[in-house]
Amino acid sequence: MAGLVAIVGRPNVGKSTLFNRLTRSGKAIVDETPGVTRDRNYGAARWNDQVFTVVDTGGFEPLSETDLSRQMREQTLLAVEEADVILFLVDAKSGFSHVDGDLYRRLTRSGKPVLVCGNKVDGPEHEPFLHDLYELGADRVLGISSAHGYGVSDMMDALVLLLDRRPAEEEGEAPEGRVVSMAVVGRPNVGKSSLINRILGEQRLLVTDVPGTTRDTVDSLVERKGARFLIKDTAGIRRKSRVSLRLEKYSAIKALKAMEESDVCLLMLDSKEGIAEQDVRIAGYAYERGTALVILLNKWDLLESSERDLNRFREDVENKLKYVAYAPVLPVSAKTGKGVERIFDTVPELYRQYTSRVPTPDFNRTIQEAVLRHSPPRYRNNAVRLLYGTQTGIRPPSFLLFANHPEGVHFSYRRFLVNRVRETFRLDHTPIRLVIKKKAEQPGRKRTKSTRARGKRVRKGKAG
Repeated sequence: MAGLVAIVGRPNVGKSTLFNRLTRSGKAIVDETPGVTRDRNYGAARWNDQVFTVVDTGGFEPLSETDLSRQMREQTLLAVEEADVILFLVDAKSGFSHVDGDLYRRLTRSGKPVLVCGNKVDGPEHEPFLHDLYELGADRVLGISSAHGYGVSDMMDALVLLLDRRPAEEEGEAPEGRVVSMAVVGRPNVGKSSLINRILGEQRLLVTDVPGTTRDTVDSLVERKGARFLIKDTAGIRRKSRVSLRLEKYSAIKALKAMEESDVCLLMLDSKEGIAEQDVRIAGYAYERGTALVILLNKWDLLESSERDLNRFREDVENKLKYVAYAPVLPVSAKTGKGVERIFDTVPELYRQYTSRVPTPDFNRTIQEAVLRHSPPRYRNNAVRLLYGTQTGIRPPSFLLFANHPEGVHFSYRRFLVNRVRETFRLDHTPIRLVIKKKAEQPGRKRTKSTRARGKRVRKGKAG
């Protein structure tokens, strides 16, 4: 599951505080002065091992006609247009207002699911504040405290239910039976549009030397070797400190959403410049969202023959992009077309891995063999036992493993288990999620000192 959640509301209702809590960051500036957030801020949120994007918007003032208010209103409406779910935040202590009512009706006309939350409900004693908010016309109003966390877990459960609407994919289905979507992403001016023009064999996309020419996501359908691919050209993602135009901020969010909605992400790098800091960030976006990734080294033809050392570039990827070291690395030239067709040899196999399902007995056998080969380190002088597990999903392959002390499984040992799964089931190029949880105690099965003592007395009586 992936998606985009827009936090919308009037100024000073706690949107930025909620954004910081959901993304576990301090990215949004929080102040009691209305209108501190003027542009949209975005970040990744995680709940129950699901990752989605949260967008913080400026306060919506429908009656104000200042330039600043109009810009903030425009930003909010753009976020609503792109969002999968709208989180409408209202100040519960202030109660219902006609401005909130007008805004709620405007949001519902968008056709997007709207989750209404009354903020500043710090505990059960403040729940009566919510009664007034039902005048909005919503079927349900959740009471939360963005500052203290009250009610946020129930709100997140509701968000996940609204977001989890992606149709289930056929497990292991060959690319020939469906369209495989690929998002071409990267920094500005690395050759994304040139690559797609080369693939299409026509000058469909505007190409210039000016960074930021592409402002929107452009889709193109292409067929190769009996399979169909939907290629998405996206705007270059700049460092946030360098994004100044409102339209560029809108384009960056559309690029992130294209990554979430695609099967495979093609990350284009400039082979002459090497791996830049922003390339690392973009790869991190793909990793957080569990998107399959192919790294394209563009402008390979411009390197001197002595510089065309693919092994050196792969080592560079392993050092600077350790968390996506599984991604295939392909040298290409969007200008000459050299190496471009290899993309269509690589992506179908990557998609097969991305949608693969492993039988439960085979998965457990692999884990048992891994434990025999290298047992988990002890945790607080207790042996860590891996009990059993199963696959819980695809896109990417996701596994759940139960243990007696999951907190004692170090990330290095978790990586060891993932690598064993990769080797056994030929999943060497796809992201893999492995969640380790504690097995719940079954009712009546837990043995206390008294029950153990009774058991000993019973055995003695039988022996007599």
